[in-house]
Amino acid sequence: MPYKVFFVEDEIITREGIRDNVDWQAGGFEFCGEAADGEMALPLLRMAQPDVLITDIKMPFMDGLQLSKIVRERMPWVKIIILSGHDEFEYAQEAIKLGVTDYLLKPVTVQKLQNILQKLTLQLDQERKEKENLKKLQEQVEENQAILRERLLFKLVVSAISPTEAIEKGQILGIDLIARCYLIVILKIELDDRTENYDYDEYQQVQSAVIKLAEKNPDIFVLKRDWGDLILMMKGSTPEYLEEERDLLLEEIEQVVAKTRYKVTSGVGGSKKRIADIYQSFVEALANIEYVASENKTELHQAVERAELLKVDKLAVENYLRHGVKDEFTEFFNAYIRPLGETALRSNLIKNYIFVDVVLATAKLVNELGGDVDDVIPELNSIEMTMSSIKTIDQLQEQTYNILSSALAYRDSKPNGQYKTLIRQAKEYIEHHYTNPELTLNDVASQANLSASHFSVVFSQETHQTFKEYLTEIRINKAKELLRMTALRSADIAYQVGYNDPHYFSSVFKKNTGFSPIEFRSQI
Repeated sequence: MPYKVFFVEDEIITREGIRDNVDWQAGGFEFCGEAADGEMALPLLRMAQPDVLITDIKMPFMDGLQLSKIVRERMPWVKIIILSGHDEFEYAQEAIKLGVTDYLLKPVTVQKLQNILQKLTLQLDQERKEKENLKKLQEQVEENQAILRERLLFKLVVSAISPTEAIEKGQILGIDLIARCYLIVILKIELDDRTENYDYDEYQQVQSAVIKLAEKNPDIFVLKRDWGDLILMMKGSTPEYLEEERDLLLEEIEQVVAKTRYKVTSGVGGSKKRIADIYQSFVEALANIEYVASENKTELHQAVERAELLKVDKLAVENYLRHGVKDEFTEFFNAYIRPLGETALRSNLIKNYIFVDVVLATAKLVNELGGDVDDVIPELNSIEMTMSSIKTIDQLQEQTYNILSSALAYRDSKPNGQYKTLIRQAKEYIEHHYTNPELTLNDVASQANLSASHFSVVFSQETHQTFKEYLTEIRINKAKELLRMTALRSADIAYQVGYNDPHYFSSVFKKNTGFSPIEFRSQI
C-alpha cells in the first residue's frame, strides 16, 4: 500500500512542477492532494489523512510553521518536510523545534526531493511494521483476556474459585462481579426441524446475534461453551430486577431466533445473594433446561425430587479427597456413589446432580490448596460433554476416578499437601478459641474430622510441636502483648488468655519466658 503525500505551496509554478515531475509511484508514494496555503490545506488534510506533508514556510494567511504546529498536534503520525529559502534560517530552526522530519533549501530539485522521500520510506516501512506487530500483540492480549475471562466465569459457575479471588481477578480482567443478587440462564440453540441440513456458519450467526443482545447489558456476562450452549451470568440489585431483565432478554432472544431456522431453549436458575452460591443457580438452570426439553414432564418432575434426595454426601467426598489415597477409591465409590448410580443412570438429571456434586467438591479442594482448577482438572471445562457420555455405572466410576485421582495427585504433590489445609483450619480454630480454658485436643480433632490420637500425630508431624505446646505458645504470646500494651493485672490477663488459675499461669509464663509476669512487665 503506497504512502500518501500532501503538498502545500503558494507558488503555483513550483507546486505544479513538483507535483507533475516527481515519480511518486516509483518511490512507493501516492500524491493525494495540494493547497496554496495552510488555511486551505487543513480541511483537505483532515479528509486525505496523509503520511507525509511537504510544505513551504512562507505563505500568506497561514504559513508553514503555523500549519506544522496544528498538524503535529492533531495528526502526530504525519512526517513533515519543510521547504525554506536561504533567508529563512530562523524559520527553519523553529520548524526543527516543532519536530519536522526534514527540510530542503530552495530551489528544490526533483532529485533532492526524491532522495529525501527514499530515506523517509525506510522510516515509514519500519513504523508500519511496528504498528502491525503492535496490532497483532494487542489482538493476542485481547484474545488471551477473553480466554481468561471465560475461565474465571466458568470457575464461578462451578464454584471452583473463592469469592474473594473471583472479585480480585475480575477487577484485573475488567469484570465487576460485585452485586447483591446473581442468577444463571442456560441457552441451547438448535435447529427447529432436526431433519434439515445443519449449516455451521448460519448457526454461528444466530449465536452471535444472541450474544450481542445479551452483552448490551453490562450486568450480563456470556460464557460460550465448546458444545454450543451459552451460559449467561446475570447480576443486579434485587431478585425482582434480575427476573424482569431476564424475562425481557429471553423475549428479545426468542423474537430474533424465531426469524431463523433455529429455536432456543432456556433453563433458568433462581437468584442467589452470594457469589459462592452461583453454582446452585447453575445446577437449577441445568435441571430446568432438561425439564423444558423433556417430553414427559411428570416423570422428570419426579426425577427432580429424587435428585434432591440422592445428592452425594459431599462431606464424604471431601474427607476422601483430604485423607484418602487412590487405592481406596473403589471402596469409597462402592460406599457412597454406586448406591446412587443405578438410579442416576435412569435419569440424566439425577446423574448430572451426582456428577456435579463430585466435581464441585473436588474443585473446592484444589482451590483451597492454591491450585489452578483448569490445570489440575481439565475435564472441568467439558463437564456437560463428560456427563452426556456416561451411560453405564462403570463409565460413571471411570469418570469419577479420573477427576478425583487428579485432585489426589495434586494434593500429594504439594509440600505437606495431604494435611496442609487441615492443619491451617486447626490453627485457625485454636486461635479463635484459645481463651476457652476448657479447649482440648479432642475439640480441635473433631473439627478436623480425625480421631484425637490420629490428629495428635498429624499435628506434631506437620508443625513440629505438640498440640499443648502450640496452644501454650499462642496463650503466652497473647499474654506478653497484654503485659506490654495494657495495665491489666496479671490475674486478669491469665483469665483473658485461657487460664482459670492465675498461679498456674504465672508458673507456665516463667517456664516459657524465664520471667514471672511482674518481672516481664518491669523489664519493659
